Amino acid sequence: MAAPHGRGLLHLAAAVDQEAVHDVSDHGELVRLAERGGFDFVTLGDTFARPEPDALAVLARIASTTTRIGLVPTVTVTHTEPFHLRAAVATLDRVSRGRAGCRIDLSATEGGAGAWNFGRRPAASADASEQASEHDPVHEAGQVADLAALPWDNRAVDAGAHDDASGRPVGPRDEARPADFGGDTFPARGLPTVPRPSQGHPVTVVDATDRRARAAAARCADVALVEGTNPAQVGSVRAELHASALAHGRDPDELRVLAALTVDLGDGERAAEPGHGGGGPRQTGQGPLYRGGPVDLAELIASWHETGAADGFHLTPAEPRRDLERLVNGTVALLQHRGLFRTFYPGSTLREHLGLTRPAKRYAVTREAP
Repeated sequence: MAAPHGRGLLHLAAAVDQEAVHDVSDHGELVRLAERGGFDFVTLGDTFARPEPDALAVLARIASTTTRIGLVPTVTVTHTEPFHLRAAVATLDRVSRGRAGCRIDLSATEGGAGAWNFGRRPAASADASEQASEHDPVHEAGQVADLAALPWDNRAVDAGAHDDASGRPVGPRDEARPADFGGDTFPARGLPTVPRPSQGHPVTVVDATDRRARAAAARCADVALVEGTNPAQVGSVRAELHASALAHGRDPDELRVLAALTVDLGDGERAAEPGHGGGGPRQTGQGPLYRGGPVDLAELIASWHETGAADGFHLTPAEPRRDLERLVNGTVALLQHRGLFRTFYPGSTLREHLGLTRPAKRYAVTREAP
């Protein structure tokens, strides 16, 4: 489906992080509010820097209380083994019936408790160089994402599948091929132990604002988040990511690029402050910030999308409950009225929401006709 200006419909995602909130029901209320607004997915952050519930476990608990919205927890991969990562995310995809993703991130406490809590060496500094190297945690994160996807494709038949001719169950283990990953960080070879996720691969989200993360995003991400204060800035990174994806043998149309903004709608319908609104967000120490009303934000989103700078937006409410309500009741409603954003979920999986194809298996079972 196309928007009135000829481009595809917008994709919208929202962060549902709440500082010092440990009650899962509070997160659940925000996720269901975002689902009422038709958001493609929500993200929930995770970090070793402060005590808080595990994001993946929280969204797994919320999955049964929602029906359509995508659920994307942050996975801090610096000290997380790929085996555990793929098992946990594949399970989330199963319990949500194909609505899971994972946002690949790095620990903010590499040299301290983040490493020692896992009984591991402190990781190399992410600021050590401008280019990702084999000792750089950005490079390591990319290899984790590569390896996490590989074993899901190594089952020729999904768990629970039956032979069409005989009706007999097809055993997934005897149809499995060993993973053979020769990365310099996580070389691995072994049989997959979890069923293939419902949507083939859960959606991989990578923050590509950092130049060193863009190679990994172009190689394996389904969604890339890009911070920017104007459409030209975001559009330039989008073009770079698409060119790099093509060089890696990917179809660039299978990579969604979302502009990432923090939005402060505390002023209600008051016009956007100078440096916001039509002039674009203002750069802050925490990234691009829009401050104004829902109407001006809808205009900003529409104008950026019309230029082709981004496929949509990932919005982080400055005040979670207040701003998400104003996004759903104000900004999203205006975008729907203008025909720029859908009014219902056309499918049931996160890949369908994003217009992404279900990845084909790398191995297929070929059975001769009787």
